[in-house]
Amino acid sequence: MKTLFSIIALFALAVGLVVAARYNDGYVLVVLPPYRIEVSLNLLFVLLAIGFIVLYSLVRLVTTAVQTPARVRQYRLARRRESAQAALLSALEAYFEGRYAKAERAAAQSIELGEHKRLALVLAARAAHELRAYDRRDAYLRQAAHGGSDEDALRIVTEAELLLEQRRGEEALDALQGLPRKHTAALKLELKAQQLARRWDQVVALVGELERRSVFDSEQANQLRTHALVESLRKKALDPHAFDEAWKKVPDAQKRDTSVAAAAARIFIGLGRGAEAQQIVEQSLETAWDSQLVALYSGAEGRDPVRQIERAERWLQQQPHDAALLLVLGKLCARQALWGKAQSYLEASVSVEPTLAGHVELARLQEKLGNADAARRHYRESLELALKALGTAEPQAPKAAAATYP
Repeated sequence: MKTLFSIIALFALAVGLVVAARYNDGYVLVVLPPYRIEVSLNLLFVLLAIGFIVLYSLVRLVTTAVQTPARVRQYRLARRRESAQAALLSALEAYFEGRYAKAERAAAQSIELGEHKRLALVLAARAAHELRAYDRRDAYLRQAAHGGSDEDALRIVTEAELLLEQRRGEEALDALQGLPRKHTAALKLELKAQQLARRWDQVVALVGELERRSVFDSEQANQLRTHALVESLRKKALDPHAFDEAWKKVPDAQKRDTSVAAAAARIFIGLGRGAEAQQIVEQSLETAWDSQLVALYSGAEGRDPVRQIERAERWLQQQPHDAALLLVLGKLCARQALWGKAQSYLEASVSVEPTLAGHVELARLQEKLGNADAARRHYRESLELALKALGTAEPQAPKAAAATYP
């Protein structure tokens, strides 16, 4: 419709010009001594129009001729960019489909075309990593390092993540040092790297930072922090001075945590400092009861064994069916030669929960009391429990040997 109106308008303009020219008797006189030229005004208009058209056409022709090489270059660049983008999209699609060989080939094609080169290099490195072509992976990453800045987060985070998948924590940490400011994803990678490197003090600090960034809730953060703290204490177990310094820095609330208290108590017992282990166990059990922790109480030999027995008996009033506590009381009483009470507590322990340790202690006690048959019976039951724990069937004893057991 617009074209029709344009044609009608052109025809109307032409008709108007013809009618105007018919009633126009004017002329133009051009004097160029010794020449004198007289031209009709209508003809002058026509000549001017023709001259304008010819001049405009010449200018357009020259402009087009001059701009043609640049336009060709732009066209080729646009085609190259489209091909590179298509290759990169193909690489991404193949990578997420798990077709890593195709992804690497497509990414390599995009690299050659030079568009989004850093992204293509990182994608090719990831694909090569999945194919276990670590030499090619490292070559891609080195090429990405040359093409970008030293603070290239895309390359650095990728390199650290891939190294962590190979459990190369120290190298991953070295790579992450290139980031001046670590974002949350980089901090999570650093946490994994520190855990692999067993740098537990740094793990504790990183857990606190990630908790502030809402990566972990309080429960998750406490679990990670407790595990790191326990491992840190165990790492210092062979150096009493370092262990003492580390234990002093542990907050009181965490000292009462049963996992932390159990780790510290074991170390103190190993160092021959039973009184300190006893205090740690008692303080932690005041906060929360834990059967695994109370099992260490008999190994924490304090200065006053009688008070230790009395403390354990008060716990028994609150936990009357705890097999570990009954076993502890049996050991403590046996150590003080309270044979009757020791036997009573040990038998109560194995009646609540038959355990290897319980039967062994009863066997030792019966040996001291001179009850050889009872001792052999408890040794046999402890052996059966051990074999059951290993998932092994009880071996068939020869008849002559079997006759010696009740």
